[in-house]
Order: sequence, then structure tokens, then C-alpha cells
Amino acid sequence: MSDIALHFDARPEGLPLVLLPAFPLDGRMFRGVRRYLDGWVITADPPGFGDSAPPRAVSAHLGEPAGPSLETYARAVARALDEVGAGKIVLAGVSIGGYATMAFAELFPERLAGIGLLDTKAESDDIEMREYRLRMADAMSANEPTVRFLAPLLDHVVSPFTKREREDTFERLAECFEQAPAEGIAWAQRAMAARPDRLEVLRRLRIPALVLRGEDDTVSSPEQAAAMAEALGTSVVEVPRAGHMAAAEDPEPVARALADLWERARAAAAGA
Repeated sequence: MSDIALHFDARPEGLPLVLLPAFPLDGRMFRGVRRYLDGWVITADPPGFGDSAPPRAVSAHLGEPAGPSLETYARAVARALDEVGAGKIVLAGVSIGGYATMAFAELFPERLAGIGLLDTKAESDDIEMREYRLRMADAMSANEPTVRFLAPLLDHVVSPFTKREREDTFERLAECFEQAPAEGIAWAQRAMAARPDRLEVLRRLRIPALVLRGEDDTVSSPEQAAAMAEALGTSVVEVPRAGHMAAAEDPEPVARALADLWERARAAAAGA
């Protein structure tokens, strides 16, 4: 059994769309999106989240150093996909899922038929954000209550419209945030703090691409989305009345954008 848990309706065939969730969530983030898509979708749980193995086990089984890194996440995803027979893929991720998607693109560009970057950014963290991440990681390692960091974070990553008008969605996200494991949180924060700038990686890609952001996203800016879109030769898709968790807040337009990416990638692969 793979260290990275993959969720799909049937064994992948053809060109699957693989989705990597935002911090601090697992593949359940995409339940709403999957309702609008066909059976060619695979969702993954990050190291230490959902049904995936703890981060140290993931690193050990790959023969890599135990230090947190998005490269480890990307290699573990590649290995899990190998085990289910998924070769060429369309890969899309939200937030840390986007960071891992870009790490995958650097390590395995030949496996990508298309790339989707949702509510994320290619730049590395500034000093202030890096220090915040490391403080959270240290707190989780010291067994401090996760709610101290995650409850304020949830308010920050969703649109005011979602808090006001999508109460069920907000409550489901709150429940998922409460269930996030301390070990996974600490690992993810340290991995994000250590990531490099990957705009150059995007510039080297020559594949169909999607850059999407929630209009009310206060974590990933319009300028950062525009920089990724320019590097990939595409334009930014904005989802109104949605924040950093647009894929969970308003899944239908996100699903449409992902379906369009998949269709473009499939057409490009067929014409190659």
C-alpha cells in the first residue's frame, strides 16, 4: 500500500486529473468539485493527513532525509501514482497543493500533460511568513492546542460571503480544521517555509495550464496569480465571492475550470 492515500472511483485509465488539497486539509476538500466531474479524478491526502502515512514514514520509505520538504511530497505522489498505473497526468493543487504541484513539475515535467495552480503562488515566503510558519510548527511539536493557530486561520482563508451565506460549508471546513493532526501541521509548515521560488520552473513548461484564485483570497494576491499566469502563458480565472478555499467554497466554477484544463490537456496529448 502506498504512503500517499489516493482516492478515486475506478482504477485510473487514460489521462487522470490529480488534485492536491490546501493546508490543513486532506482529499475531502474536493468532494464538492468531484460532484461536477467524471470518474477520471484522483484526490490525494498529503503526508500526515487523512489516510496517508506519517511524514517520517514517507521520507524513510523513499530513502530521503527526514526533514520536511515539498520535494518529498511530490516524489511520494509520483510513487503512489505509479502503483495504480497512472503515468501521464493533469496535476492541480490548492495552496500547499499548488506548491507540491510545482515541485512535481520541476522533478517530473515529462509526466505532466497539464497543470492547475489554484489559490497559490510560485514565490518563496518572505521572512515574516517563514517565521510565522516555524512558530506554528514549533507549537505543534510542543503539543500546543491546534485551535490556537487554526481557528484564526480559517477566518482568514475564506470569503466573508462564505462565512455569512454558506454556513454549512464554513462549518464543514471548521470541522476539518479541528481534525487536522499536529504532526502533519508541523511537517507541512516547515516544508512550506523551506520551499524555493519556482517561477522559472513554470516558464519552462509548455503544456495547457490553469491559474485560478478566489476573488476574496487574501493569502495569494492577484499579482502573484498574474505572475504565474504570465509564466505559463495563460490568464487568471477568478471565482467571485470566494477566498483562498475557493475549491471548497464554490466548487462548481472551480470544477468547470478544471474540466476545461483537462479537455485542453487531452486534446494537446492527442495531437502530440
